[in-house]
Amino acid sequence: MEKIGLFYASTTGNTETVAEQIAGLIGGEAVDLHDLAVDPVSSINDYERLIFGISTWDYGELQEDWDAIWEELKQLDFSGRRVALFGLGDQIGYGEWFVDAMGLLAELLQERGAELVAPWSAEGYEFEESKALTEDRSQFVGLAIDEDAQSGETSERVERWVPEVLAAFDI
Repeated sequence: MEKIGLFYASTTGNTETVAEQIAGLIGGEAVDLHDLAVDPVSSINDYERLIFGISTWDYGELQEDWDAIWEELKQLDFSGRRVALFGLGDQIGYGEWFVDAMGLLAELLQERGAELVAPWSAEGYEFEESKALTEDRSQFVGLAIDEDAQSGETSERVERWVPEVLAAFDI
């Protein structure tokens, strides 16, 4: 079986923790975990099925490691690749920009040919605005996680989302 590449970057450790939880549910034999602060962007090319974890900082900004590789990421071809996204944000403190970085990443990936899979319902969240909403605004482009206001929901959300990702990946 072709492995899934799970790529993330984490400043506080929250995105890393969620990435590890996702990898644990998928199973170590089926997924390779990559920290973008350490692993080269070019290693993304080794996978047809990808999961990206990104957090939003301050007023809708990219996490620093994602920001550092953004231009390099724009050069990759994602045609024919299925990509699932998960994003972390703070819907109370930064409700005008909730998981915006995930929306920015989704836009870049789609421009580069990726097929985004496993959107997530926007129900159960309280925020003002998000660039990560689908066109009809009923879903996020990927799993939205809020470790600040809804950390108690994280495990259940991940456990419900991972089977959707695997089904979309035909696994």
